[in-house]
Amino acid sequence: MTKIFNLFDFSQKVNYKTEVLAGLTVAMTMIPESLSFAILAGFPPLMGLYASFIAGLVTAIFGGRPGMISGGAGATVIVLIALMNSDGLEYVLAAVALAGIFQILVGVFKLGKFIRLVPHPVMFGFVNGLAIIIFMSQLDQFKTVFNGDIVWLTGSPLLIMAGLVALTIAIVVLLPKITKAVPSSLVAIIVVFVLVYFMGIDTKTVKDIASVSGGFPPFHIPNIPINWETLKLIAPYSLIMAAVGLTEGLLTLNLVDEITETKGNGNRECIAQGSSNILNGFFFGMGGCPMIAQTLVNLSAGSRARLSGIIAALTILAIILFGAPIIEQLPMAALVGVMIMVAIGTFEWASFKIINRVPKKDVFLVLIVATITVLLHNLALAVLVGVIISALFFAWESAKRIRARKHIDADGVKHYEIYGPLFFASTTAFIEKFDVGSDPDEVIIDFKDCRVSDMSAIEALNVVTQRYHKLGKKVHLRHLSNDCIVLLKNAEAIIDVNIMEDPSYKVVVDQD
Repeated sequence: MTKIFNLFDFSQKVNYKTEVLAGLTVAMTMIPESLSFAILAGFPPLMGLYASFIAGLVTAIFGGRPGMISGGAGATVIVLIALMNSDGLEYVLAAVALAGIFQILVGVFKLGKFIRLVPHPVMFGFVNGLAIIIFMSQLDQFKTVFNGDIVWLTGSPLLIMAGLVALTIAIVVLLPKITKAVPSSLVAIIVVFVLVYFMGIDTKTVKDIASVSGGFPPFHIPNIPINWETLKLIAPYSLIMAAVGLTEGLLTLNLVDEITETKGNGNRECIAQGSSNILNGFFFGMGGCPMIAQTLVNLSAGSRARLSGIIAALTILAIILFGAPIIEQLPMAALVGVMIMVAIGTFEWASFKIINRVPKKDVFLVLIVATITVLLHNLALAVLVGVIISALFFAWESAKRIRARKHIDADGVKHYEIYGPLFFASTTAFIEKFDVGSDPDEVIIDFKDCRVSDMSAIEALNVVTQRYHKLGKKVHLRHLSNDCIVLLKNAEAIIDVNIMEDPSYKVVVDQD
């Protein structure tokens, strides 16, 4: 019983008023975004809302941490557009379910920990790029369709839209200075709605995007042939969708950890996210993942428990079933204003303050990740590129740390004391340390303060020892680590290291 209470956070002190109001606010901001992405991908609009209900409810209850909000997110939906255009909706639903299976496997095998490999500059770039995307996506609401073309609003419609957005932003900014009893975002949405409704102001509403009226998500088994060809077709899309969803989800989890100064469970989040996508595939949802913007709305509204996510998901279902006529009248200007404030709050403004205080490579990482995020709208690719560049920077810096202290003892033996990591990037510098032609007949290479890390390092040892061997000189390798000796043995089929001596390892190894 205690475990059940912990699951819903009832064992902790929960501010139910704050959680309910935060959930309602989140639901209002999720509806237009989920509808927009569904329409963008060519799906039936309700698939976006179904995804937000299913993903939101499952992850709110079973996810890796309280406070995170999941729904029908564009990051994962964009992956499926090509499959939708080429093979249709049934294959999309199957791909969503398969992506869920992949995500569950990641959680079961506890692979979520690899998110720790994402450096902080990459996180900065990711968050800043996302903030720019959120802001730029709101600009689309200042456009309309005229004679079949999409054009910018002009004249009175533009002024009305801009004025209502400005009013929303003003309420969001100023209300917390007066009271924090209710979320300022929710108050702003209600005030603008009342103003537009009772004053009869003509402006764009949710209904102008799509209808949100429908029934309970229907159970449906994707109507596709179950064979190897189908698997080959959908598996690549599913893998990419799973990777994108997990990347955004685990990065969101890390971001919430920092904001709330608590610790989430990445593997549990992977399993919850995968479970929600399996359900999406069988209940006409377009699939989803954690949504950073809505999560930040939730946190800024004061939520710290799971209840707000449950309320948001149930609110979306209630709107689909009963509340569509009212929600369809919500002015888009109010939702745009809320999302602009989310974008402003998401942006890491501190990244400007540290430009002159951190290494230039870190500044470059922030810029490149943010640029890829904005230009390609591919969060997973941006993070992957950032991690790869960061790893290359690290390898380059580590390669420069290889050192050799040299001296000749009383017996005329030359000693090379190697310092630093010996791996693929430092092998050239390592080989250049040795003066093979001028060295005496006996040489000791001491690895007490060196780590021999990979096959490239073993090959470098091979090159050095062979050069000495050709001149009839003897080389002793001293203080090699046990794992290095194993690596040497494993390399026997490929290379010979100092073939003059030891018949097992083909190397003179002095451990003391």
